[in-house]
Amino acid sequence: MPILTRPDGEIRYETHGSGFPVLLFAPGGLRSRLEMWSAPAAGPPRPWVDWTQALPAAGFTAIAMDQRNAGQSKADIEADHGWHTYAADHLALMDHLGFERFHVLGGCIGGSFCLKAIQEAPMRVAAAVLQNPIGLNPEHPEYFPESHAEWGAAQRADRPAITEEALAGFGRNMWSQDFVFCVDREFARNCPAPTFLLPGTDIPHPATTSSELADLLPGVEVLTQWRGPDHLDQQEKRVVAFLKTHTPKG
Repeated sequence: MPILTRPDGEIRYETHGSGFPVLLFAPGGLRSRLEMWSAPAAGPPRPWVDWTQALPAAGFTAIAMDQRNAGQSKADIEADHGWHTYAADHLALMDHLGFERFHVLGGCIGGSFCLKAIQEAPMRVAAAVLQNPIGLNPEHPEYFPESHAEWGAAQRADRPAITEEALAGFGRNMWSQDFVFCVDREFARNCPAPTFLLPGTDIPHPATTSSELADLLPGVEVLTQWRGPDHLDQQEKRVVAFLKTHTPKG
C-alpha cells in the first residue's frame, strides 16, 4: 500500500496506468476515499464512471487517494486547518510522484478540492473536471456543519486526544464561506484552468451551485445528463475527450 508521509501523518494513495497524470478526489465528503470510485461488491452500481479504470484505459495515469482522516489515511486535526491543508497534501503527493503538471477530477467534495488546487497552484493544474460539486444549499444551510459535527464525533471516539476546539476551528475554516466553500465567485469568474462540469441536483450538491459555476467559469463545458447506466458511456467519452484536448503537448 503506497503511503505519502506528511509532517503530521500519512496519506494512502494508488496509481493506475501511465501517461499524463490525473489526480482524483473521490466522493464521500470528509470520508473521501479511493474505494468510492468503484461499486461495492454487494451494493448498487455507482452513477459515475470508475475513473481509476477508465482513465488508464484512455492513456492517462490515474492517481487516487484517501483524504486525510478518511479511509486508511490519518493525520492531525488542528484549529487552523482547512481547505489549504488538503491542498498541501495534494500538491505534496504530486511532488512525491514527480508530476509537475496534472489534471484534477473530483466528485462531491472533490469539486472544491479541484478549485482549491487551481487557486493554490494555477500553473500546475492543466484542466479540471467537477463532478457533482458541493456547495451551500440556501434551503439547507446547516447540512455541512451538521455533517462535520457527526464526522468529528467519530474522529474523537477513535482518537480522544483530538480536542473539541480543534474540530470546531477546522469546521469553521471549512464551512463558514458560501458558494463552494473553498473559493469565492470572483475566483470562479477568473478561473485560469479549463473546466468541465457534471452538475449536481440534490441537497449536498445543489443545482443552484452548479448553475452558478456554469455561469461563472470561463468557457466551461457542461454535460447535464450524466448519471446512471444510460449515460455512463457518454460521461466517459466526453470527459476523456475534454482531458485529452487540454493535455499539454510534448
